[in-house]
Amino acid sequence: VQLVESGGGLVQPGGSLRLSCAASGFTFSRYQMLWHRQALGKERELVAGIGSTGVITNYADSVKDRFTISRDNAKNTVYLQMNSLKPEDTAVYYCNARLRWDDYWGQGTQVTVSS
Repeated sequence: VQLVESGGGLVQPGGSLRLSCAASGFTFSRYQMLWHRQALGKERELVAGIGSTGVITNYADSVKDRFTISRDNAKNTVYLQMNSLKPEDTAVYYCNARLRWDDYWGQGTQVTVSS
């Protein structure tokens, strides 16, 4: 099983980034997919989640109306479009796949929002 995040980097406040998470080794289309983040010295927090078909999504209040989670089951990939980025969005972002007792994690990608 592999989850490989990409798309992180340094961006100015107000800018945008699109994170991708490529999955392999399991039946991606059956799994709920989530993005979490962890800032330095803080606990990890759930940012967004999407159901297996992509119909149901949910977001943390802190990112609602700025971030959009989506998935392409044909490409085994989940995305996180991040707009209007703020310095407080700076964190390592992790991709997570869940189905019953299965719980898979990626290695994370750093997002830094700074001028």
